[in-house]
Amino acid sequence: MNLVKTTLLMAVLTALLVWVGDLWMGRQGMWMFLGFAGLMNFGAYWFSDKLVLKMYRAQPVTQAEAPELHAIVRDLAQRGNLPMPAVYMVPSDSPNAFATGRDPHHAAVAVTQGIMRLLTRDELAGVLAHELGHVRNRDTLTSCVVATLAGAITMLSRSAMWFGGGRRDGERSSGNPIVAIAALILAPIAAMLVQMAISRTREFAADRSGAELSGKPLALASALRKLERGAAAVPMGMANEATAHQFIVNPLRGGLASLFSTHPRTEERVARLEEFARTFVPGITRA
Repeated sequence: MNLVKTTLLMAVLTALLVWVGDLWMGRQGMWMFLGFAGLMNFGAYWFSDKLVLKMYRAQPVTQAEAPELHAIVRDLAQRGNLPMPAVYMVPSDSPNAFATGRDPHHAAVAVTQGIMRLLTRDELAGVLAHELGHVRNRDTLTSCVVATLAGAITMLSRSAMWFGGGRRDGERSSGNPIVAIAALILAPIAAMLVQMAISRTREFAADRSGAELSGKPLALASALRKLERGAAAVPMGMANEATAHQFIVNPLRGGLASLFSTHPRTEERVARLEEFARTFVPGITRA
């Protein structure tokens, strides 16, 4: 059901992009910007992992430098039948973690210095299992595509509002221009809401995958509580809206960042993990 919901929401994003292109430049614009989004996705597919790691000044850490961290990641990767991902450390006191990479064979997990000081070993294992759940579920690629499509819709709508334009397919739109302007304003909002829905769906799925992989759902629930409080107490100054969805908890605090969060409410995530723990049998993965 999560896969079906994600696929449908991504189809809605694509339809929004095509619609906005048609509103601005007609059929020619529709195909032009669909192709443009495809090119953006191609670039994001190949380079997004390198960009986000560089953006957060993440540095690779060796087994000698972080033996416990490597041991946890290696054990979880073996349990999940996944290749060993690259391990990175982010120089930030704000406790958080994220995964990136286009597929399991090119994946990386990154943790902040703050999370290493805050969590117990079991809690850290739960967080890393959550991130490997994203890798196993190919969420790193999904979030990259979704963010690119949503960004293209926003950019296209702003361009149309500022620079105007007309239909290029030989026919002028006979619709009300006020309605067209309203549509161009509302399209980015709709794209943002769809992106939020997809991101929240994938977070719930990664929580479940992480609980199964680590075998300790309540440790992950405890980690989420600590991370929520820790991220609020020590916000991540270098975080931005374009990449906030990649972290296990929202690194942005206050204002619209809280209102339009790409993450589910921590209370709901914890409640689902606690409910899952009541029926969880280690070694059995549910469909």
